Amino acid sequence: MSDATPTNGATPLLEFRQVNTHYGAVHILKDVDLAIYPGELVCLLGGNASGKSTTLKTLLGMVTPTSGEVVLDGEVVNDKPTSYRVVNGVTMVPENRRLFKRLTVKENLQLGAYLRNDRDGIAEDLERIYELFPRVKERLAQKSGTLSGGEQQMVAIGRALMSRPRVLLMDEPSMGLAPALVQQNFELIQQIHAEGMAIFMVEQNANMALSIADRGWVLQTGRVVLDDSAEKLLANPELRASYLGEG
Repeated sequence: MSDATPTNGATPLLEFRQVNTHYGAVHILKDVDLAIYPGELVCLLGGNASGKSTTLKTLLGMVTPTSGEVVLDGEVVNDKPTSYRVVNGVTMVPENRRLFKRLTVKENLQLGAYLRNDRDGIAEDLERIYELFPRVKERLAQKSGTLSGGEQQMVAIGRALMSRPRVLLMDEPSMGLAPALVQQNFELIQQIHAEGMAIFMVEQNANMALSIADRGWVLQTGRVVLDDSAEKLLANPELRASYLGEG
């Protein structure tokens, strides 16, 4: 446990306990411990083939650990499907947005609530999305495939929020965005976090991610090699040399 880990007695919302995963004979994640607490923004950094995508897939139930436990709000969920985890508060904004491009913006947003049946609550949450992203409201009838990259990202985040998550997983939120939109995108993430949403973000842009995160981990060939507060990781010479191009 790092100095940055909350010690106020809170129960983690989502947790790995000594998780190992394999694809066939290939050992991907190796004895990984992670804990995401209510209301915090944490990031997972690492190079290509470090295990970042497998971490997200394992959290969501798309990959089952060969050993260790995935724990959601105190419950071991290794054998629970993705749909169970979504209903119980875990959802993801996927890499490259992955909108249904032939559907309208509104239809994409409504798909985020497909496991819900509370019509009034869904209507309330749609209004909240419109307040959060006024540009999205202006384009409700537009096919999502015709939107700019920044607008698609807003719709993807809005779609994920429609499931009323307690922890929002984000896979490379800056990928594919023009440099001018990356800053705007991270400001949106900060805004959602400021409302109390727990966020777990996998991101290649280490500098930007750590600038808004509370804590971070660094994965290297499937092992956590650094685990600290974002502030200390930004100042860590090993990380600066490996991931920020300095040293």
